[in-house]
Amino acid sequence: MTQTAATHLLELDNISLSFKGVKAVTGISFRVAAGEICALIGPNGAGKSSLLNIISGVYQPQEGRIRFDNRERRRMRAHDVAVRGVARTFQNIALFKGMSVLDNVLTGRNLKRRSTWIEQALRLGRAGREDDSQREAAERVIAFMQLQPWRDALVGTLPYGLQKRVELARALAAEPRLLLLDEPMAGMNADEKQQMSRFIIDINRELGTTVLLIEHDIGVVMNISDHVVVLDYGRKIGDGSPEAVRKNPEVISAYLGTRH
Repeated sequence: MTQTAATHLLELDNISLSFKGVKAVTGISFRVAAGEICALIGPNGAGKSSLLNIISGVYQPQEGRIRFDNRERRRMRAHDVAVRGVARTFQNIALFKGMSVLDNVLTGRNLKRRSTWIEQALRLGRAGREDDSQREAAERVIAFMQLQPWRDALVGTLPYGLQKRVELARALAAEPRLLLLDEPMAGMNADEKQQMSRFIIDINRELGTTVLLIEHDIGVVMNISDHVVVLDYGRKIGDGSPEAVRKNPEVISAYLGTRH
């Protein structure tokens, strides 16, 4: 999908964030087209996770504007961002280790419930019907992510690679329009990375979900991305197709360290 022909789902305009006077990101602007896989890359400390936290509402930028689905926001809580259709995974796995795979995926459906907490506690009114529909939705996600053999297993007993897949399933259960993935393949071996790459591509192509991901494996980035944004020391130094970014002298310099 080309940037010029596409409708932009996410637009960042001159975003800046500081912590006690130290710049985390400075003047960052880029657009993510609806239906694309966009990779956010850069050396450690480049500001990638900070930028993802800004998009998801965890941090509020001191400067700049964000437009999502043609609506501008300057300050919005993480809950409000999630309601608008943004879901995410984290660099460090954030699952409920003592709960089953199914129950973890079900937590991703919380924003889809319409019954009150009293109805849910006493199983009154809409609560019973919602329980059935939410479970059906969670089961569909489990099937899509090929997690049926571990459906009832406690997440804490699963291998690391499977836990990362469960976390992705939980985010997917929210039916997001934009899926933010913070290093979804960190710590994985080559086979696990290949499998996770396939799931991300399927989520994008079969479900139409726009994906913005942070990833350090350049081979993976070049294979699955439509669009790549490169950060270095909190500034954008590259923005374009994988092929264009691969040839960008400033990007090459930042990764090989020749500039320093």
